[in-house]
Amino acid sequence: MNIHKPRAALAVAALAACTLAGTVRAADDYPSRPIRMEIGYAAGGPTDVLARILAKEMGEILKTSIVVENKPGASASIAAADVMRSEPDGYKVLVTSLTWSVNPLLYPGRYNYDPVKDLTPVSNICKLPMVLVTSYNSQYKDAKSLVADAKAHPGKLTYGSSGVGGSAHLAAEMMATSDNLSMTHVPFKGNGPALQEMLAGRISFMFYPSIGIANYVQQKQLRVLGVGTKEPLADFPGVPTMESLGYHNFDEGSPWVGLLVPPATPRPIVDRLNKAVNEALARPQVQQQFAALGAQAVGGSPEQFRDFLVQDKARWAEVIKRGNVKGED
Repeated sequence: MNIHKPRAALAVAALAACTLAGTVRAADDYPSRPIRMEIGYAAGGPTDVLARILAKEMGEILKTSIVVENKPGASASIAAADVMRSEPDGYKVLVTSLTWSVNPLLYPGRYNYDPVKDLTPVSNICKLPMVLVTSYNSQYKDAKSLVADAKAHPGKLTYGSSGVGGSAHLAAEMMATSDNLSMTHVPFKGNGPALQEMLAGRISFMFYPSIGIANYVQQKQLRVLGVGTKEPLADFPGVPTMESLGYHNFDEGSPWVGLLVPPATPRPIVDRLNKAVNEALARPQVQQQFAALGAQAVGGSPEQFRDFLVQDKARWAEVIKRGNVKGED
């Protein structure tokens, strides 16, 4: 028996060993300089605020500074594309949200990427439960009366959103497709303008992230008809869950905020970042700040986040197909 390997095989084995050794050294030294955290949304928005809370705590855990950089535009794809093209060394990371899953479904020619494969998942950070709201002076005092009117008068009810394919739009489509409701979508340039139109009574209802809603409720400007969580929310006592009303997957379909890194980032670096995320999320001050914003910490392993992204893509693909949702030109 010839026990000698061919030279080419030995060279390949040697190269692999050197690469592995280099990866281990890089992971051992990581991080040795500041990390850039890119966000595809404007400063001051929910994703930005939550990311900055996390960045501060992760920086302390990793013993380095994490510099947050906002690159809004093109449905958050400018930041995503920049991170996608970056060196896979853990020094440029992306915090993004639901649009990462939805963009390729709505605009397959414009956003030609796979949300599961073209960035490496690190961790789901948190979710922002959606709540079904209407003006306090609206004729709808509960979700059942709203749905009954929608069934009796197809096309009559109007609902607002931050734009086509946004979380508010897709949540309403999820309700409509599950109950065969015909309602009219009125998109705005942001959730804020849509909310103002609803407060003025010019649109019937909307789904809105739980952030900032409590103040409107206390001031009797908004009425919450349903919460998109499996369990009732303490901020809105007596309000039923969408699940209890017969509308499923609202909890799983909540807008999310997650951390991803360039493809081919070495697993030891991914694990280091993942550990820092989970340690940060476990800190009482982070839990308190997230709770004050209406966000629910998630965390978990890279595999769990990857599985979630697979399910998220499938969930919204079905909603978009059934609702015949088309992206804007």
